[in-house]
Amino acid sequence: MKRPRFTLADAQYAFDTWGANCGPGAIAAIAMLTLDEVRPYMGDFESKRYTNPTLMFETLDRLHAAGVCKWHGAERHWPIYGLVRIQWEGPWTRPGVPMRARYRHTHWVGAAIVKREIGVFDINCMNNGSGWSTLQNWSSIVVPWLINECVPGGDGNWHITHAIEVDLPGVAA
Repeated sequence: MKRPRFTLADAQYAFDTWGANCGPGAIAAIAMLTLDEVRPYMGDFESKRYTNPTLMFETLDRLHAAGVCKWHGAERHWPIYGLVRIQWEGPWTRPGVPMRARYRHTHWVGAAIVKREIGVFDINCMNNGSGWSTLQNWSSIVVPWLINECVPGGDGNWHITHAIEVDLPGVAA
């Protein structure tokens, strides 16, 4: 798994100056861009401070038009190389709760499958030097911490809502 082109200090600076979080972080890591390089492609992110699926697809379309990458949707499983939108589960995922309520409890990560092992890029893991961890470590260490710190009322469960395969011209995952 390739080390992103930004550091923990870069991620903190981008968060402080323009609100960069999991969406821009995952895109930048997977597209092999810095956070400042991905910023102009993020549409109205800075006014909203979140990346819903529509904004993610629009951002990927702009990156495709610029020759950075190609993309296509995948099933609800980990892509070989790409992006994954995680839905944290809780009262907001019960039947009858409006879909919009679920959107406030989501998280974008990057993903790469190397030698049959799933790696997860999470902007919250930049303190390990690369942001990448195995799916097992991400699920057992990072997810419980994220839910405890960032998802009040979360029940500890999660599932994939969107999986996006990303192809970089001339770059192997």
